[in-house]
Amino acid sequence: MNVIAEIQRINDLELEKGLTHTSGSWHAKYKDSAWVYCGNLPLNLTEGDVLCILSQYGEIEDINLVRDGDSGKSRGFAFVKYEDARSCVLAVDNLTGSQVLGRTLRVDHVEKYRLPKELQEKEDGKLEAGGGDGDGEGNGSSSGVAEAGHAYKDQELASSFNIQSGQDLFAAPKDESKEPEALTGDDTAHEKEERKRRKELRAQKRREKEEHKRRKEEKKKRKHDKHKSSR
Repeated sequence: MNVIAEIQRINDLELEKGLTHTSGSWHAKYKDSAWVYCGNLPLNLTEGDVLCILSQYGEIEDINLVRDGDSGKSRGFAFVKYEDARSCVLAVDNLTGSQVLGRTLRVDHVEKYRLPKELQEKEDGKLEAGGGDGDGEGNGSSSGVAEAGHAYKDQELASSFNIQSGQDLFAAPKDESKEPEALTGDDTAHEKEERKRRKELRAQKRREKEEHKRRKEEKKKRKHDKHKSSR
């Protein structure tokens, strides 16, 4: 049984036994966490779209729509923090199993949300540089617990997606098979430089992967030769 069906089954059982909004509810385990996981999102939705969907059940303080490190495109799931943890219960109960652009959403509690690794390393570095004592005050927190608005703190999205503008659900679908349009005179120098920087970064990552693969093959070959000579 998949997670969506299981959540719906448990909710129906709680309603039948009158356990909703009591300490016996399965939601009670997550009463101290205001974070939810939202999965199976349509890949063309932006942060703004996800906010529109989940804000039906409470004020949202933070969102982390997980994106591909190279292309900047959505990977189809997000972590969202509500102002009030009780909003999580409403979101999980009402949005799990709902349909958005042909996809069935999975919304579930997150008991202990931690900062993405790269953000946590930045925060730890700031604490060390600033002589912080790691108590969660000052420039950052070494506890790994995300604060409001932390997911995109001091960050720029790695693509043309705009957090302020959502997806036009009524627009005709784009033909992604077409070749990208050439740069026009309206493109700014900053945009060109940013595209160049991302292209170089992708090339560097490809070289690193190839080097890692080459070393792994060499190590495997040496191990094979050593085993062969010892026979």
